[in-house]
Amino acid sequence: MGLSFTSEMQITLPEYLVGTNRFQNINKIISYNLTWKNEAFDHLKNLLSNMRDLEASDMDFGGFGARGKVWYRIFGRKSPDPDMPSYTADEVVAILLSILSDEQKITLFKHKNVDFSLGIVLGEKEEPTRFRGDIYYESNTIAANFRLINQDLYKIETLGFPKPILKRLDWHYEKSGLILVTGLTGSGKSCTLDSIIDMNNHKNNAHIVIIGNPIEYIHKSDKCIIRHRELGEDVLNFEEGTVQALRQDPDIIVVGEMRHPKTIATVLEVTDSGHKVFSTLHTSSAVDSIHRIIGEFPPGEQERIRMRLADTLKICISLKLVPNRYGKLTLAKEILATDPSVKAAIRNENISEIYQMITEGKNKGTITMEQDLANLYTNNIISRDTALNYANNRKRMKLLLSY
Repeated sequence: MGLSFTSEMQITLPEYLVGTNRFQNINKIISYNLTWKNEAFDHLKNLLSNMRDLEASDMDFGGFGARGKVWYRIFGRKSPDPDMPSYTADEVVAILLSILSDEQKITLFKHKNVDFSLGIVLGEKEEPTRFRGDIYYESNTIAANFRLINQDLYKIETLGFPKPILKRLDWHYEKSGLILVTGLTGSGKSCTLDSIIDMNNHKNNAHIVIIGNPIEYIHKSDKCIIRHRELGEDVLNFEEGTVQALRQDPDIIVVGEMRHPKTIATVLEVTDSGHKVFSTLHTSSAVDSIHRIIGEFPPGEQERIRMRLADTLKICISLKLVPNRYGKLTLAKEILATDPSVKAAIRNENISEIYQMITEGKNKGTITMEQDLANLYTNNIISRDTALNYANNRKRMKLLLSY
């Protein structure tokens, strides 16, 4: 069952209205009728509450591809939920516009996409449950994805990082340098980064500035004072937020994502000034991360970027969430910890040698994705097929599994 007011709403919507014009008219209709707007919001609240109950990481609905259904990703598998209502395209628009501010609606209609964070109280006497939302156009309709932000942080000690790496992630022991957490979408980057921030928050007397798009988990200051600055709400972009942070007396700066050359250059410059900086990249391995950073720049600038990266990079952690034998997901990781040999390889354009250095650096806490997957298989946590399917290099994975 969809919205009760759909028939009345459609009477006022001419059939010839399509796309943005139609969305704007629906916005006017529900803005003038708060009862309808509240009903639309309650439907979304119900969908998100169900998402939490199912332990789903993501929810998708709206747009041509959803076929009117609500889809949930549960332990890595995405499928429609037969118990949830089906919605028409106009109903989806009403539901999604019910949660956006006027500024967010302007962004959506102008750029055909808007990212935002959302906190909703789903039950009586509960703290707000936080979600990351992305609303976008698809085939001249509106669709959305919502991701549940984990409210219970994983303790860093439970993530399986070797002691030498845990020590280097701690501001008390290493005050400066660039720490990268990389992986594809849904690989656990945000949760891992939040666990690292949480560890520093409870151990060190320091100042942490987090710049996010959007801000996901809200940390409560403990030993650290933590500032949260969201793109669009508190700061215009990652570059400005990073530079502005220098004037705010930070010890640790967290830059949500290094996606563009300007952001990468700014992060490297700020790190080079003596700060500890954490950031993320959409890459699947440590070596790919180094190639990606350098490759974002034109040839004439690559030598400068390579030298600065060699000077500043301390750790690169690449993550994957892989299905385990129990129907859930397990974290697999590759860890690069830099030393003089790694730095020299970056400077001298011998990046291909770094994989072997990771393989042989167990005493420094390094491990390749293939080694970690092999460990998970040996400990009967994942299957052989899973190890092969999630390896960055299938040939190397086969060699490790044959021992």
